[in-house]
Amino acid sequence: MDNNNNNNNNNPSQTLGSNGLIQKNEFIRIILQSLYSLGYTKTASSLELESGVSYKSKEFQLLESHVFNGNWDDCVVFLNSIRDLLGESLEPALFLVFRQCVMEYLNRGEITLALDVLRKRVSSLPVDRCKVHSLANALLCLNDGDVVCDLRGKLLVDLEKILPPPVSVPDGRLEHLVETTVTAWVDSCLYHSSANPISLYEDHHCGRDQFPTTTTQILTGHKNEVWFVQFSNNGEYLASSSNDCTAIIWKVQEDGKLTLKHTLCGHQRAVSFVAWSPDDTKLLTCGNIEVLKLWDVETGTCKHTFGNDGFVVSSCAWFPNSTQFVCGSFDPEKGICMWDCDGNELRAWRGMRMPKVVDLTVTPDGEYLISIFLDKEIRILHLGTNAERVISEEHPITSISVSGDGKFFIVNLNSQEIHMWDVSGTWKKPSRYTGHKQCKYVIRSCFGGSDSTFIASGSENSEVYIWNTRSSKPIEVLSGHSLTVNCVSWNPKRPKMLASASDDHTIRIWGPSLLKRMQLE
Repeated sequence: MDNNNNNNNNNPSQTLGSNGLIQKNEFIRIILQSLYSLGYTKTASSLELESGVSYKSKEFQLLESHVFNGNWDDCVVFLNSIRDLLGESLEPALFLVFRQCVMEYLNRGEITLALDVLRKRVSSLPVDRCKVHSLANALLCLNDGDVVCDLRGKLLVDLEKILPPPVSVPDGRLEHLVETTVTAWVDSCLYHSSANPISLYEDHHCGRDQFPTTTTQILTGHKNEVWFVQFSNNGEYLASSSNDCTAIIWKVQEDGKLTLKHTLCGHQRAVSFVAWSPDDTKLLTCGNIEVLKLWDVETGTCKHTFGNDGFVVSSCAWFPNSTQFVCGSFDPEKGICMWDCDGNELRAWRGMRMPKVVDLTVTPDGEYLISIFLDKEIRILHLGTNAERVISEEHPITSISVSGDGKFFIVNLNSQEIHMWDVSGTWKKPSRYTGHKQCKYVIRSCFGGSDSTFIASGSENSEVYIWNTRSSKPIEVLSGHSLTVNCVSWNPKRPKMLASASDDHTIRIWGPSLLKRMQLE
């Protein structure tokens, strides 16, 4: 039997492409498979006729003939004759053929023959015993109404999926090749931040002029150091908090400009951070060694105050339902507690073993509570099972941030490094990012871009640093602030918009240089 996959009279070595790396015969077969899978049967048939190339190899056509004619012994002999071509797929293919043979014997009432094949031929194959047992059980439930030709058609589909090339073309081969190319484009694109579909008409490349590297607006609503900024989940608002004892809600307009919506007054001390509810209707603001306040975003009114003077809250995070949140405290006696929006304590983690909480976050799906304890310890708690994993860092941690998909988190260390860990716990070592300055102050970083591709961080040298998560060195260093940059936030719905908060009393909005030129024009 000739095992070469020559389906036409063309020279099989004929190649395509400028470098001659693509075999024409294989190229046409892959196109044919795609046409058939898309339902363009007539077009595929015309291409086979005109090119002289058949989608199905000679080997598969012969196997197909044996299957449709029910020549099971011939199937087995043929498969064994091309065992060198089939490799590890030989036994699974034989199992499928024997399975079909057994089912047809049973359909005809030839139970003795069916059992003989099952015991002598199927059982001798080096396949998973569970498959053999499943086959035996399935035979007991066989539907007499199953049409033989339909079952044989399904057998051919199954064989086509497991037989290797060139006997069979791997399923979805053209789509796989294109997706591999597109993925390679994205992986090699340092500035890729677009959520739009990538065009196949030309090689993909995002220019630096499409990346947030230029100050497009300076917000001066605060009268003292700005400690925290965070965009809302829908990207329509920005909240900021300051040493001037206020928080501000800014509205992101259609043209990308931000305008002041509400100034939230009521704290007696500096407001250290804010947290948006997942539905963006509520905002939590935390005073420095002071109370926690819940605000209505639309009206700007305070709906509830949690705690009293001297109440020490280090951080808080919402659960997905937007009605419950957790707070961590520097005071070990208070630990971590879960509240609802009316101030009812629902759950608490406190006691003698509970150290002070530096920062915490909840994954977007609400499954994990990730906390920073005693400066250097990361605890990842699965809230459903109470299973806990601990990561120990060598240097003090100042803040934590989780990716939009909840798969990763980053921590800022005062050793001038940012570490990225996976939530599931498969990584033994973190990805490390360096270049920024952090020794004395709390610096906060964030994920950004359409798929959390980037990390942005403030710095004590008054600059903003941006990394592609695949590289430890920054791809951009943004200058503009005059004092320490405490916090950054990337707009989750506008991947080309970034905000930074600084001790210079300002918030800077960063956008593409192309956008800035358009505004000037």
